[in-house]
Amino acid sequence: MTVVIAGAGPTGLTLAIELARRGVPCRVLDKAATLFPGSRGKGLQPRTLEVFDDLGVIGAVLAAGEPFPSMRLYRGADVVWDKAIYELLGLPELEPTPAVPYPFTWLIPQWRTDQILAARFAELGGTIEFDTEVTGFEQGDTGVTVHTDRGPIHADYLVGADGGRSTVRKASGVEFVGGALTEERIVVGDVRATGLEGRRCHLLTRDGDQSKRFSLWNLPGSEHYQLVVTMAAGDDPPALTLHGMQNMLDERSGRRDVVLSDLRWISLYRVNLLMAQRFRMGRVFLAGDAAHVHSPAGGQGVNTGVQDAYNLGWKLAAVLAGAPDQLLDSYAAERMPVAADVLRLSGLLHRQGFGSTGPSPAAIHQLDISYRGGPLAGGDDVSGALQVGDRAPDGLLPDGRRLFDVFRGPHWTVLECDAVTVDFKVPSVCVSPRAGYDVPAGSYVLVRPDGHIGAISTKPEVIAHQLRHAGSAPDQCGCPA
Repeated sequence: MTVVIAGAGPTGLTLAIELARRGVPCRVLDKAATLFPGSRGKGLQPRTLEVFDDLGVIGAVLAAGEPFPSMRLYRGADVVWDKAIYELLGLPELEPTPAVPYPFTWLIPQWRTDQILAARFAELGGTIEFDTEVTGFEQGDTGVTVHTDRGPIHADYLVGADGGRSTVRKASGVEFVGGALTEERIVVGDVRATGLEGRRCHLLTRDGDQSKRFSLWNLPGSEHYQLVVTMAAGDDPPALTLHGMQNMLDERSGRRDVVLSDLRWISLYRVNLLMAQRFRMGRVFLAGDAAHVHSPAGGQGVNTGVQDAYNLGWKLAAVLAGAPDQLLDSYAAERMPVAADVLRLSGLLHRQGFGSTGPSPAAIHQLDISYRGGPLAGGDDVSGALQVGDRAPDGLLPDGRRLFDVFRGPHWTVLECDAVTVDFKVPSVCVSPRAGYDVPAGSYVLVRPDGHIGAISTKPEVIAHQLRHAGSAPDQCGCPA
């Protein structure tokens, strides 16, 4: 019983942790020699922070990052304005509440996120097999033979989390549909810089024209900045060297006092909006950039991949433990609409730029992602703002615990909202409907392992049925009939 994961980025490592903490053996393969060295996906959204809380890494993530800094526009050496990113996106700045403990977007370089996830995987007994490239696969009714440059591996399932140029996706023959969002190209890299004051995103221009800016973001826990330069269609890209970046900085800013050094990673890419037409092909799955790529605007990329893995992990483990195979079909059914929405959102944000009225904060923060009407939505038609498929909010219990403390772990949870206590053989807790759960008194709320609501009902037998048929292995559920 083995799952092979191609790719040791945030998506692959989140999935590996999800499987390892459920006792499912997995092999994480990556063609690189080490973890990714760059800062690329540097913004973690509130919903991703909640996932990391559940995975046991939130302390390390918070310690290694900081809130998104303000953004400062320069005209030469003069400051034109200094604004919070929320203001620029037309969003209100949220405050922590019992229901939303992490309302902020968290700045942390991707290389540090990868290190934290890899360390957690290692704590659970896992290892990453570097310098191991997946070259193809063959699958049958009972398993998958994964071909690598080190020899074949026989597994129950294969998950391609191997990026936008995914070998797993290409070998599967699944079409990647979409195209370039614009003809622009973007240079991203990590570099040291002198001559700038304060921790912020520095937007350096010669004359205040934001379309010709050279951006330098302070990175927490590092002496490096992330540089971001957008090249208009028809512009020749600079040499991807320290000298080439310094020349472009000098040209765009009109300054000579900001000096770059120690360029340790750099990349040039075109913004694409692409999505795989299938996320499941038998025993093979796609997740993260292997399944969808889009603009970095709005900071959705890493976050969407992490949530792909969070959705898929518990389902793979449940099926391997005896749940019906059809449970795995719900992965694509739930995540493909989310990916399509993210593509639309990031495209909108990319086109509108700063200063326009933005989408809802929940859309950016991914707190409003819901699987309403999906294949796992169960229970009665109970009225209320909170519906089956929605994210289960956090909340404070009388004993001082948070609901997230109860949810944390690989299990299902039942909330008894002024209802009669029933032994569902899963963790349960009494919650007043007035404590953030807008459901009728006498209701039971079933919370899935990924923190979404699996059922709401006043009938305990409905909750028991959902536990049996939506992923709780038969020998683990002693619920009432």
